[in-house]
Amino acid sequence: MRVRFNFTPRRWLRGFLWLTGALCLLSVGLTLPLAVFNPPTTAYILQDSGDRSPWLTRWTPLEDISPHLPLAVVASEDQRFPDHFGIDVAAIRKALNEDRDRLRGGSTISQQLAKNLYLWTGRSLVRKGIEAWLTLWMELLWSKGRLLEIYLNVVEFGPGIYGVTDASEHFFNKTPAQLTPYEASLLAAVLPNPKRLNVGQPSAYVSQRSRTIRTAMSYLGGHSYLEGVIR
Repeated sequence: MRVRFNFTPRRWLRGFLWLTGALCLLSVGLTLPLAVFNPPTTAYILQDSGDRSPWLTRWTPLEDISPHLPLAVVASEDQRFPDHFGIDVAAIRKALNEDRDRLRGGSTISQQLAKNLYLWTGRSLVRKGIEAWLTLWMELLWSKGRLLEIYLNVVEFGPGIYGVTDASEHFFNKTPAQLTPYEASLLAAVLPNPKRLNVGQPSAYVSQRSRTIRTAMSYLGGHSYLEGVIR
């Protein structure tokens, strides 16, 4: 006996619309609450917690973080952050032209945050696709200031040191509001690989990178560069 599948174009379209709607509802459910509520943890912290508590218990609002740090991170990681909608096509094209095996160079702060919050480590086209999808929803539902606030509170600045509050106290014995341009540039300088690069004992590479970041901060116009973003 043969089983016949009667998939008409109308049924295909209906199935596609149902699937698209379900994906949109799931994406809104994952992202919209964080426009107001702080995330209790992230996928990266859960994967890296080991014997440590996986919960984020210390949070610093963006207005209580030294303005030097958001500027340093933008200067280092994503200089077009105020202007793009989460995915910087020009930066991706440039990264691929320079090294076709190196995708991180084209990742925006929003993409890095989507990966840290929701996804797994490693590289694959599937993960990059999901990352891009969630990034667009985050950009749609969150302000740029909220994106920066969450990023600075969940990103890893050293082995097991997540968020600006713990990083400021651990490395400088300061609150986030007291960070100087030099300290902010050091924190931003280790973000490509915080498990190997050390804020407390900066290598020649980290020191040079922090100087480059400070130069970029000045080139972008200082704090005024993010005035329309941080409100």
